[in-house]
Amino acid sequence: MSWKVFFFTTNRNEKPVKEFIKLLSPSSIAKIAHTIDLLKQYGPLLNMPHSKKVAHNLYELRIRGKQEIRIFYIFKEKDIYLLHAFQKKSQKTPSKELKIALTRIRLLI
Repeated sequence: MSWKVFFFTTNRNEKPVKEFIKLLSPSSIAKIAHTIDLLKQYGPLLNMPHSKKVAHNLYELRIRGKQEIRIFYIFKEKDIYLLHAFQKKSQKTPSKELKIALTRIRLLI
């Protein structure tokens, strides 16, 4: 089964994850596209090193390389929503980034 992936859209019709990705280097964009393809193919079966569960129903896509990129996402029925993306600069995920994702989950539900 192939999963459908959607970008979270704000009330102003902005797609923050898509806009974030556009600003990255071509090699990072290619890695993200590959990882999203894996997510579409495997859905909740995708595990480390590509995906990790962060909270109850919140997961992160892990893009490794020169730039460490994380994309928070959730499963909603048969769809996947990419909520928030950021460049990781330390071992621990900043609570500010997590709060953004959790706020967007509430807006979706």
